[in-house]
Amino acid sequence: MAESPFIHDEETLKTLAPITTAPIRHHVFVCSGKSCSAVGSAEVIAAFEHELLSRGIMFGKEKKGKNPRGSVVLTECSSVGFCAIGAAVMVYPDGIWYAQVRASDVPEIVEEHLINGRVVERLALLKVPSEGKRESTAVNSKNQDWEA
Repeated sequence: MAESPFIHDEETLKTLAPITTAPIRHHVFVCSGKSCSAVGSAEVIAAFEHELLSRGIMFGKEKKGKNPRGSVVLTECSSVGFCAIGAAVMVYPDGIWYAQVRASDVPEIVEEHLINGRVVERLALLKVPSEGKRESTAVNSKNQDWEA
């Protein structure tokens, strides 16, 4: 298989990857692995798509009903690391891991966290620092002395 040439031209990169010029504020990862699927992650993904599209903030191609200037990227992934208590959702750059998320929780996550910048504490399991710090801190834990 031939190796693709490295693209150095910034304008070419912007044309090939329009996300590089979008005003992205959040990247939401929703687990669709086996354990999360068993507790409704497909419905959670669909609920995120519905909420983000109805608010016009989901980044994507206009011909697919999305907003090329949208501020939220939604990604389905195979795991965010704790599927036993899924459906699991991770929000970056805030580094918030939500656990046991149901489709009915999604409007609250979108409104409170993605729009108003307030973590939904009842679902927040863990905050992973996104500024290069090495330690993780539990959001709802009284005992902060632990290691993964």
